[in-house]
Amino acid sequence: MTIAIASDHAGYPLKAVLADDLRSAGHDVRDLGAADAVTSVDYPDFGRAVAETVVRGAARFGVLVCGTGIGISIAANRVGGARAALVHDHLGARLAREHNDANIIAFGARVTGVEVARDALRAFLETDFGGGRHAARVGKLG
Repeated sequence: MTIAIASDHAGYPLKAVLADDLRSAGHDVRDLGAADAVTSVDYPDFGRAVAETVVRGAARFGVLVCGTGIGISIAANRVGGARAALVHDHLGARLAREHNDANIIAFGARVTGVEVARDALRAFLETDFGGGRHAARVGKLG
């Protein structure tokens, strides 16, 4: 599966770990930046890049990381068709897929530890959208 991933400088270390995990699991990872944790960059640019990649179908899912996950998820959700969910644990990740058909998962590197993020990402990728009553609700998101 093709997965687009990006972060700002604050999220770079966690992004690097998650990208390596995804590659090890056999996924085609499209790393859209940032290039390092030192050079200050603007999170909206990376949130938008991943969202556009997912919405146009060049990646099945997206993964975003910034300091809190808030700004980068807001940026992604400004792209029509993107459904970025900021998650903090396994349950949030699973329900983001099952109930909300999220196509992008976002993490805050300053608030979510590596192992929790790994577990949440696995749950996100392994969970299908539940459809049913949730489909009409997701349709109202635009």
